[in-house]
Amino acid sequence: MINAEILIDSVNWKKKLKNTDLFFNKILKSFPKKYQFNRKKVILTVLLSNNKKIKQLNKKFRKKDKPTDILSFPFGKKISKSVVYLGDIIISYDFINKPKSLNIFQFKDKLAKIFIHGFLHLVGFDHIKDSEFKKMNKEELKIYNLVKKKFENFT
Repeated sequence: MINAEILIDSVNWKKKLKNTDLFFNKILKSFPKKYQFNRKKVILTVLLSNNKKIKQLNKKFRKKDKPTDILSFPFGKKISKSVVYLGDIIISYDFINKPKSLNIFQFKDKLAKIFIHGFLHLVGFDHIKDSEFKKMNKEELKIYNLVKKKFENFT
């Protein structure tokens, strides 16, 4: 069983996402079986932040002095006999909410896509090489289409 702990450090998120825990955990429950970890308890943390905070983290950990849409920090270690901690995902509201004309469904759709991208980084995918990019992109689309099929408009 996989579960996300959601932390929010930017009040803007509450304008677009009323129940953050339900949103992300509903997406996770729609993932293919290979990412369900049915026989284990698997946890990840999602920090819903903004450009200012994500820029600081990007500079500190990636030596890039600019904001980005998402950062993923894989951990992937057992924290007890029965619990595996995958790692942390940080998402910038400012990036997800562009353009500001996005309606709530477009916002949630964009957020779901970027969350899937961040999750795949936690489980070992990357996109440094072109071949890795193609493999990761294919997996993202597969998961996204499955998630999209399971529920309308990510509500």
